[in-house]
Amino acid sequence: MVNYKIPEHIAFIMDGNGRWAASKGLARSKGHLEGIKTMKNVISICTAIGIEYVSFFAFSTENWSRPAEEINNLFDYIRKFLKREAQDYLKQNFAVRFIGDMDGLPSDIAATCAEFNEKARVSSVATICIYLNYGGKSDIVNACNRLLKKGRERVIETEFEAELYTHDIPEPDLLIRTGGEMRLSNFMLYQLAYSELIFTDCYWPDFNKERLEEMLAEYALRTRKFGG
Repeated sequence: MVNYKIPEHIAFIMDGNGRWAASKGLARSKGHLEGIKTMKNVISICTAIGIEYVSFFAFSTENWSRPAEEINNLFDYIRKFLKREAQDYLKQNFAVRFIGDMDGLPSDIAATCAEFNEKARVSSVATICIYLNYGGKSDIVNACNRLLKKGRERVIETEFEAELYTHDIPEPDLLIRTGGEMRLSNFMLYQLAYSELIFTDCYWPDFNKERLEEMLAEYALRTRKFGG
């Protein structure tokens, strides 16, 4: 159990599943399967220590360029997650949110995600956010278009933020990206403006409690100035 200040909202870019599988001579789909197992483990760890919001970048608007077989396998894993683990989280009084362009997803997944989002409106112990078919740029553009439809020609930040997918979720205090890459990859570009960022070479399937606690300890040592 950690004994220092923890973030209210922690976000993860779960990178390295495919490379993890390749390093072991396995199909990329096996890497995604292990990645989901890691996600479930991280959810358990984060919620146990009192982190209120945990976000995961699961499928981006750019991921459609990947091979069809890989995409289909990933969606099959998502279906199983929705049927089993996501339901279990509801029983634990967790809110499960799915964030992104649901209209672009397979219809059965989109419908199930909508059901979870409806149930997530009630208060809960913690909120688990899964970003599917999400892109930071499209989030911003869609928010602008909604404001234009309302006839707005000039807005303040709070009005703009109210149109984002994440309008009712606090901005992440900490972003962790695994896999060795040091970029945001179009994830929450507006919301991460003053988040603390930590990058690690560890592939996502190898990410564990010890690594997370090391990063939370590093986060606790940082001074957040928000430009001040």
